Amino acid sequence: MSKFTKIAALLLIIFCATEAISSACTSVIISGKLTPDGRPLMWKNRDTGSDQNMYKYFPAEEGKFSFVAVVDAHADKHTLVWIGTNSEGFSIMNTMSYNVKRDTLETGGKGSNGSFMKKALEVCKTVDDFEEFLKRQPQPWGVTTNFGVLDAKGGAAYFEVNYHEYFKYDVNDPAVAPDGYLVRSNYSLNGRPIEEGRGHARYIAADEMVKKAIAEGTVTPDFILKNMARNYCNPLIGMDLKSDAINKAKTGPWAFDTDFITRKTTTSSVVIQGVRPDENPELVTLWSIISYPGTTVAVPVWECGGQEGLPRMLKANFSKVAPLGEMGYKMKESIYCWDYDDTDNVKKYFRWDMLWNNQGTGYLQKVLKLEKEVLPVYQKALEKWQKKGQVDVKELKKINDKIDDKINKFYQEEFGF
Repeated sequence: MSKFTKIAALLLIIFCATEAISSACTSVIISGKLTPDGRPLMWKNRDTGSDQNMYKYFPAEEGKFSFVAVVDAHADKHTLVWIGTNSEGFSIMNTMSYNVKRDTLETGGKGSNGSFMKKALEVCKTVDDFEEFLKRQPQPWGVTTNFGVLDAKGGAAYFEVNYHEYFKYDVNDPAVAPDGYLVRSNYSLNGRPIEEGRGHARYIAADEMVKKAIAEGTVTPDFILKNMARNYCNPLIGMDLKSDAINKAKTGPWAFDTDFITRKTTTSSVVIQGVRPDENPELVTLWSIISYPGTTVAVPVWECGGQEGLPRMLKANFSKVAPLGEMGYKMKESIYCWDYDDTDNVKKYFRWDMLWNNQGTGYLQKVLKLEKEVLPVYQKALEKWQKKGQVDVKELKKINDKIDDKINKFYQEEFGF
């Protein structure tokens, strides 16, 4: 048995015991050295017990920065954010870590990843600012997480944080990230042994996807949205639900989502495309799926447009949900339809043939076709704005209005909404 096979076998045992959790986020930070346009990328699939996400704009308060961020829907107050970008081009995300604590008996602290990130977006301009921000916070911090941060000066790093200490991993440092990128799921490299963490299969799947993009020269938001945000691979057993080997075989329509990056608990996916050091921070772009990635089209967001500059389909309506998020959520619920008993494992069975099939009529297949019409409109405008050095907010709002109508019509005609 090879060394890798032994490791894979060990990890498979670990997954079976630990992966059945709601906080199962997966993330990547990629240096601009690897992207075709020299702009860094930061991506997160968010998994949570909250059923829906949406976007919200937070205006600047005295001495603080304005920012736009993903928040939980249905909330009356938004004191927690889960990924976002501020007016200075500083961006932050996180993934829970289940092994970063040094002491398993450590207690105390009432910190929250979401409130940490909200506070950081209010005051930080750079990766260095975030490090100083961490040092200023009273201990115990009460968090066990991997924070990912990106700034408009080329800075990019992960911070593995526990109650009393942090460990920084600079994506631009060849000694730390020799391949120009870093991946994090639900464990940290510092702390207790990594087998006490979670998300190893998702880590491997994300790592393999980035390596594939590097080899093909396609390290772009498009690649991440299509292949990582909507990833149904289990590398340990060689399974890819999108493959011909699965879809042309005479097997049943059901699949089980425990070790896929995309799963029932996935409520959003965002690729933050940073800027080059000589560019205007307002050009930072958040390519966003605000709901279950298998049923929801991606739409970009810019901080500089304010609340009015957010697409109507991605921000709160009178029911305190994003319209697109609501539709994507209901479609997800329709495929997770095994209801013969009420155990947690059974709830993870879903109808793969409703998402992807040989006829090309699956939800995800239709959504990807729509995405090929939607994203180029924004990409063309962004290229023009990059040349001008600023976002044309008036043009952005006009594009949003047209795309909102297009998406709404598509979901009505194709899925009956």
